[in-house]
Amino acid sequence: MGWWIAIAVVVLLAAWLFLTYNGLIAARNRTQEAWSEIEVELKRRHDLIPNLVNTVQGYMGHERGTLEAVTNARANAVAAGATGDPQKIGQAENMLTQSL
Repeated sequence: MGWWIAIAVVVLLAAWLFLTYNGLIAARNRTQEAWSEIEVELKRRHDLIPNLVNTVQGYMGHERGTLEAVTNARANAVAAGATGDPQKIGQAENMLTQSL
């Protein structure tokens, strides 16, 4: 009788470890997928900036400061994205949003 209880405890522990491990792997995969989607949207946003620059060039005389701020903010955002550091990316994207 005692062996059956020990075997049942071991089986339950193994099942719990298996399910916990699979849950952690699934959470990691969802996190990586979410970051990939964020990176795609940030790249799309960065790719739209040159179109904005071309549009604004017609108003260059009175929009020069804004154009320079947006261009610098975009360069900083692209550089921050290359580092992969979420904090740097967040700060650079906030600066880009403010300059837009």
